[in-house]
Amino acid sequence: MSDAAGLDCEHRRPSKRRRDDPDHALPLCSIEAVMMAHPADAAAGYSSSSSLLGAAAASGGDGAGAASSSCAWPRTIHFFVRATDSRTISMHAAWDDTVGAVLGHLSDRGYGRDLRLVYAGRQLAPETALAELRLPPDSTLYLLSRLRSTPFSSAWQLASFIASTAAGAEFDPIHTAAACSIDELVKEFIFCAHRANLRPRHDRDSPLYGMATGDHAAQYLEIFREAGAPFALVRLYVGNPPSIFRYQAVSAIKCFLTTDPSALPPDVLAVTAPLLLEFCRLLSFTVNKSDTLYRLCRFTLASVLCLPSGLPPSLKSPSKLIDQVLPFAAEIVEVVLDELASPEMILSAANLEELSNFFKVMHQQALRWIPNGGSLPKSMYNSECGHSDTWVWRLHKLSMDLLNRVDECLKRLQMDLSLSSESRGVNVSQSRWGARSNMLVMLTQLDFISKIYEDVAHKLRLVLLAHREPLSALVRCSKRNEHLHWLVKHKDLLCFEARRNLVLMMLPEGKDDYGELHEMLIDRSHLLDESFEYVIQAKPSELRSGIFMEFKNEEATGPGVLREWFCMVCQALFSPQQVLFLPCPSDRQRFYLNGTSVVDPLHLKYLRFSGRIIGLALMHRVQVGITLDRTVFLHLAGRSITLEDISVADPITYASCKRILEMDAAVVDGLELTFSRDVHELGSRSTIELCSGGKDVHVNISNREHYIDLLIKNTFIDSISVQLTHFARGFSDILVDPELQKAFFESLDLEDFDRMLGGSNNTINLEDWKVHTQYNGYKEKDRHIVWFWKAVESMSMEQQRQLLFFWTSVKYLPSDGFGGLASKLYIYKASESAAHLPSSHTCFYRLCLPPYPSLKATKNQLQKIAQEHVSCSFGTW
Repeated sequence: MSDAAGLDCEHRRPSKRRRDDPDHALPLCSIEAVMMAHPADAAAGYSSSSSLLGAAAASGGDGAGAASSSCAWPRTIHFFVRATDSRTISMHAAWDDTVGAVLGHLSDRGYGRDLRLVYAGRQLAPETALAELRLPPDSTLYLLSRLRSTPFSSAWQLASFIASTAAGAEFDPIHTAAACSIDELVKEFIFCAHRANLRPRHDRDSPLYGMATGDHAAQYLEIFREAGAPFALVRLYVGNPPSIFRYQAVSAIKCFLTTDPSALPPDVLAVTAPLLLEFCRLLSFTVNKSDTLYRLCRFTLASVLCLPSGLPPSLKSPSKLIDQVLPFAAEIVEVVLDELASPEMILSAANLEELSNFFKVMHQQALRWIPNGGSLPKSMYNSECGHSDTWVWRLHKLSMDLLNRVDECLKRLQMDLSLSSESRGVNVSQSRWGARSNMLVMLTQLDFISKIYEDVAHKLRLVLLAHREPLSALVRCSKRNEHLHWLVKHKDLLCFEARRNLVLMMLPEGKDDYGELHEMLIDRSHLLDESFEYVIQAKPSELRSGIFMEFKNEEATGPGVLREWFCMVCQALFSPQQVLFLPCPSDRQRFYLNGTSVVDPLHLKYLRFSGRIIGLALMHRVQVGITLDRTVFLHLAGRSITLEDISVADPITYASCKRILEMDAAVVDGLELTFSRDVHELGSRSTIELCSGGKDVHVNISNREHYIDLLIKNTFIDSISVQLTHFARGFSDILVDPELQKAFFESLDLEDFDRMLGGSNNTINLEDWKVHTQYNGYKEKDRHIVWFWKAVESMSMEQQRQLLFFWTSVKYLPSDGFGGLASKLYIYKASESAAHLPSSHTCFYRLCLPPYPSLKATKNQLQKIAQEHVSCSFGTW
């Protein structure tokens, strides 16, 4: 209704009426009131009220004609509307206003959306003009709700009561002071919605029979919306001048703006999205975009939409949902673009989460909308094709704007790196770059969208390619983030340290609290057997918490002892005596699975144990000096194995296959090979067919490549598939998510995995050792320190390793040498006499060195502890 033809009303509020139970039948617009003795009792209220109209009276119609025959009729009509709760509403309107306009006016003020007016015992048609009713002065019309066929009548009554209470608080705050607290009413409504879900549904006579769990709460919230309660609450919140009940409106709306299960029952929380959308729409039209309540409402909407069950049936249409959500997503994108344009380029955590949630849900819904998945044709979002009014075009533009801004930010980070490199060498600060990890969140969201838009994917790759150094620095310094797995397809752009940090995020962090660690007490004489029992019987969750172990009858505990245990267990586990693994002929520290391990009845359990040990060693960042063959690595990564991949594990088969590929046709035919292979196992010989009927299929020049592929697959996959499965299962037990096993190995090259697990097998760099050693009680130029380093220099490489192991429980250094250790090394001046051997605190990388009187004495004492049987477990915690 236009301003020129509006309606005005005022209310009379009688005293309080008892309302015991929200499920008790309440009339529409129920409010604490007593009945007025006569409509004339409200005349004083009418006479003092000012009309919002000022519109000319309608001429014409029977009523108007009758008025003109006697005297000048007033320009407006005054009448009363009596609600079923006995509240009387004084109204005045233009004669040409319709009954529907009156109902709309009442609905706008919170009296519900499905109303009817009754006069003289008949229902008035909405299209009827007031002039046609020929109403006598001060007539009374009756406001009723339409009868509904619904099992939730109490929900309608309570929702209508909330709407009318909020409307009353806006227009007549003095009389509403005695009314129930609006926010408490909303909490009561939420509780009723939750309680409705708990009602039995097995009664075939019940109208609720057969309804799924959670449907009731969704219908309750839809009733809340249809009854006009959100409109009334928002109107009360934005009222001008502000109502004294504004704080109740805020509290009432905030009842739905939480994802805390203790504040909002999970079954209700999961279906709040349509209601949150309604609040967002209403607030977006009436308040500033920086309004705190509006921002909280928008943030909660994004969070709820990302819940597994956050999309009720009314929002199941992907296109419709994106259309409704996109305006709010565009608002947060603008905020993020402004933050990224700042000198610090740092986003607030709340804005980052909100943007991520909106993009996540739009990405998911867009993929559902696209037939057969894949990307959208460019014609749907190309600006030249004139589709700028569609969500497809608008989402594409938002994504490109965001990508362009991220590109600018990466350029600035590249300049920072260049300046650091020129001034003092490349120095990537963990704290500084870690604070900029928001850039990775932006890139992650853009990767999601790139699955929809092909040109976004292309430009994203170009941006990453142009800024490899800042990208690596961001990933290298990033804290744990489970959403970065998409970077595996760009691993060629990352440095080793970045790739290593990427996969370490897939491993547990462990606990610092010893009370939550998996405790083990191991007898050295039964090292492997007891370690096997402790590890294989533990639940994966217990192992992911971390390990606290000690050796029987030894005082030493802590990380140093744990590092020693890992090295000793791996040395025993991968020894030929265990028949689980075989060393590669040309690299005795590289192993592949032994097909004859079936001789051990426990071999499958031991292989799972082996997988767990490898995963735990990586989790605790211990280099154990062994590596896996490329064939095993590729299997764990879910990739196929080619001829070149077997060269280290089986050089004989590799050479034979290479010769077959180089032979002429006649020579190949003369070999009389078939698609089968002979296997010698446990003293017996058997023939395995590489394909169905393989013994009868001869190898020739046209099928020799296929023969080689099948031979490799059978030898390195099929024949040991059960062993591989158990080993892989053991490794995945340690990952934070077992489903990440493939992503873990895909993120690495074999050389990366070697550096992480095996460490460096190169000669120890003595100068690097000195640079990373500090002194306590000694000085670098003291003769005792000079003698110490001369004694170390005279040792063999293996003796140096034993000394280092005695000192730190580190036998194999990280690939980047001593600088890759968790701490500097320390030499402390011991108080013992020269007759004592050195001692160590391996947890703290601390060597306690007595002041020996000569270089010869120093050499003698160091030679003693460099013996393998002495260097193991000679230190203390």
